Amino acid sequence: MSVKIRLKRMGAKKNPFYRIVVADSRRARDGKFIEELGYYNPLTQPKTVKVDAEKVNAWIANGAKPSDTV
Repeated sequence: MSVKIRLKRMGAKKNPFYRIVVADSRRARDGKFIEELGYYNPLTQPKTVKVDAEKVNAWIANGAKPSDTV
């Protein structure tokens, strides 16, 4: 199983909000995920990013690869 750390789009049309999640790379972008690591809101000023660094480091140590966007 190839695991990636990537953004899952949430919110309404023209009002995006993203969750930073760990998911199987073969699943759909907004499909089932393994664990939520944080969120990203591009609409606030300044842009809001909250990430659990311990969880991210643990997943990277276990072989998860962050996407280019993350």
